[in-house]
Amino acid sequence: MVMSPSSPRQVTSTPIVEWRDGETQHQQDEVVVEEPLEIRVKGVPVSVTMRTPGDDGELAIGFLLTEGIISSREDVRGIEHERDDEAAGPNSHNVIDVALRAGLDVDLERLRRNVFAASSCGVCGKASIDAIRIRGLVPPARDVRLAPSLLRGMTETLRAGQTVFGRTGGLHAAGIFDLDGRMLAIREDVGRHNAVDKIIGHAVLTGEIPLARSVLVVSGRGGFEIVQKALAASIPILAAVSAPSSLAVQLAREMGQTLVGFLRGGRFVVYAGEDRLL
Repeated sequence: MVMSPSSPRQVTSTPIVEWRDGETQHQQDEVVVEEPLEIRVKGVPVSVTMRTPGDDGELAIGFLLTEGIISSREDVRGIEHERDDEAAGPNSHNVIDVALRAGLDVDLERLRRNVFAASSCGVCGKASIDAIRIRGLVPPARDVRLAPSLLRGMTETLRAGQTVFGRTGGLHAAGIFDLDGRMLAIREDVGRHNAVDKIIGHAVLTGEIPLARSVLVVSGRGGFEIVQKALAASIPILAAVSAPSSLAVQLAREMGQTLVGFLRGGRFVVYAGEDRLL
């Protein structure tokens, strides 16, 4: 189903000058690659996002699911990378086109308007909450329970799985865990929302959606868009290494999702849905 370039470059080397204790040293350093990806649906451009190359098909599918365009793997007929610059080399596959199943009714103009609004004004408070209500997202399963002690181990497992971050220090990560604390999959990206789209897209393409008995752990903050994406995938528990935003807390409480922030070491803060944590 997915046509993608082989071994996309995720890390590049650059000359730097390091200052340490008054002395300078010229050397090479590794930095994460960041490039635009244009997502098209049936040949129509709907979004451009800055991402780390790799898992682009998953990124596109996760984006379409969390935006309400598709609901399962059966909605996708094919995914194809296209070259935006034939002479650009291994990272020239910066356009991806998703073909949908025949008969699937989609409003691509609405999708483009939503993407433009989110990128131009940020997340706009009440309007964004109202948009979630209109989409008809349902609260995640209430019968899920997780032992709090398992959360602390999840961040350690997530960090150990961040291979590109270990080389560059410049990537976010999103990991899906089961209720026994086992990590099922991990994805990295320069954008935290992209990492989440990639991990959700992976679940779509492997037939694991909805993720109704899973925990999503993210390396950055728990912003509104992360909560919204987790809800679209029916994820009941979202844990972030950093802080949530006020709108994220509001949405999690309204939708009955468990939202955890500041998950570091032996401490975390529960902002919503504490009943799922034994």
